[in-house]
Amino acid sequence: MTEQPEPGKASFDWGWADDEMDWVPSDDVDISKPSPARVYDYVLGGKDNYPVDRAAAARLMEVVPDYPVAARANREFLARAVQTMAESGVRQFLDLGTGIPTSPNVHEVARTIHPDARIVYVDNDPIVMAHNRARRAVTPGILTVPHDLREPAAVLGDPVVRAHLDFDQPIGLLVIAVLHFVRLDLAPAIVAAYRVALAPGSYLAISTGCRDGMDLETLRKAEEVAASLPYPIVARTMAEIEELFDGFELLPPGLVDLHGGKARLMGGLARLS
Repeated sequence: MTEQPEPGKASFDWGWADDEMDWVPSDDVDISKPSPARVYDYVLGGKDNYPVDRAAAARLMEVVPDYPVAARANREFLARAVQTMAESGVRQFLDLGTGIPTSPNVHEVARTIHPDARIVYVDNDPIVMAHNRARRAVTPGILTVPHDLREPAAVLGDPVVRAHLDFDQPIGLLVIAVLHFVRLDLAPAIVAAYRVALAPGSYLAISTGCRDGMDLETLRKAEEVAASLPYPIVARTMAEIEELFDGFELLPPGLVDLHGGKARLMGGLARLS
């Protein structure tokens, strides 16, 4: 399993990805290994992926053929969550582990309701950073910052983030289809670290893989494939997913299966009182 940092402990040198608009990814960016963001891009029909990513996706789809269906259902959940938050008055959003831009994205949905909505996208994949900054650089009020979501102190302490978002006002926190790449023991503390920085009236949306209700043989094969990939994939029980919402009020209908297939992907929306 890939070593993961303790909450708040920085582990990346992002000096090459500064705020200048003419930066390019470092020559040592490794595209010989699959990237979760690029695999996801591929199954959604995107073009920002490489043969190694397509091969990893093929291995996953051998076990879980409906993985692309789950990915599309996940995007629909993201759009619904952002719409609900915006309709409730939220005008600023923090999207952790945003991935390669795929429409509709957070700012597209939020700005249909609040044209001045502010968004910060966070990701630790240099390729994702390149695509995000190229596509969003000309849009005021939308930023992409290079951080690992598992390092909440670095994200929340970033002066660019602090200048862009008002943490005294409600924020929509989005953790979509990314926590199954975070160790079981670390995830609750990571989410809690973000929670304590949020003002009352903020919202949290999470979607993540779930092992409860999966066919045992499918689960066994999926875990075998996941173990052979260069990045960890973990599926949580329902109880472990509910724990991620500690301190928030989970809104009706609670945790729901986003597409009802073999690849169980649970999603939920919660509010901070």
